[in-house]
Amino acid sequence: MASAATDTVSARPTPALKDELDIVIPTIRNLDFLEMWRPFFQPYHLIIVQDGDPTKIIKVPSGFDYELYNRNDINKILGPKASCISFKDSACRCFGYMVSKKKYIYTIDDDCFVANDPSGKPINALEQHIKNLLSPSTPFFFNTLYDPYADGADFVRGYPFSLREGIPTAVSHGLWLNIPDYDAPTQLVKPLERNKRYVDAVLTIPKGTLFPMCGMNLAFDRDLIGPAMYFGLMGDGQPIGRYDDMWAGWCVKVICDHLGLGVKTGLPYIWHSKASNPFVNLRKEYKGIFWQEEIIPFFQTAVLPKDCTTVQKCYIELSKQVKEKLGKVDPYFDKLADAMVTWIDAWDELNSSSGAARLPNGRSK
Repeated sequence: MASAATDTVSARPTPALKDELDIVIPTIRNLDFLEMWRPFFQPYHLIIVQDGDPTKIIKVPSGFDYELYNRNDINKILGPKASCISFKDSACRCFGYMVSKKKYIYTIDDDCFVANDPSGKPINALEQHIKNLLSPSTPFFFNTLYDPYADGADFVRGYPFSLREGIPTAVSHGLWLNIPDYDAPTQLVKPLERNKRYVDAVLTIPKGTLFPMCGMNLAFDRDLIGPAMYFGLMGDGQPIGRYDDMWAGWCVKVICDHLGLGVKTGLPYIWHSKASNPFVNLRKEYKGIFWQEEIIPFFQTAVLPKDCTTVQKCYIELSKQVKEKLGKVDPYFDKLADAMVTWIDAWDELNSSSGAARLPNGRSK
């Protein structure tokens, strides 16, 4: 006869997408922060991408199912193509997207903790991201009640019935309480500012509108948009940093608009625990602050041909346009455009049936 404790465990519902979602975490330190996330993350598989010194031992709390890859692993798996993966920058996380074999990805930074909603209840960020990804997006007509598929909402009067079916959601972009995601100049003039505002809303970003994507609380459908989730060349040896997730976001949004895919932003919130050094950030961002004034108009006017019917084709075409138009801004963009092509080559090689069979695992638990 089963004990009451056994009955309780067996009665727990299976977490949503348990076998279809990987959690990707870039880190340079021990992952003690996972203890706070244990109730929400433990059922899922983790892919940990260790940045920096590959000889450093990263400790992961017991009880988690994970793979851990360091720079030596990346070099071994990708060979010469490893040049497209950033070093000494959280952009290395996109290697985890490449080696995952799941349909969905959730990525989070190691300084992000569980936030509480206004009632004091801990927020299961992963659960909300899954809700966002599994419900349609509505980028072609704005609903003034925000996400019409959320509980307690619907399409408002005047919303075209022909558009109410929506389109597949490729990206769920979550937000943060406490430390805002500011650039260095804003950090310097507002060092004590904290985000205390919890807005209970999710909205679809309209077609033709770009947004600054933050990678610290982000989920996406890997099957729909994965090959475009390249966080660029940043960090060691590069003239720019802290634009990795934004670069990916601009590329992703242009491709989503072209392919008829949706991007949502809003809930869920996480608690961003610490501010990075604004002076260090300024050194990393300095060129990007100037370059973005030409990068953003480039993406706002980018047009992809009709024969770009896959994410890979879209991304290769975008790389050509980056080289042609942004290469004039700085030679860095020629290098970045080449890395975009290398990224797609590596993605396709690892995600072909033969490549998947050859892929060695990182250190697993």
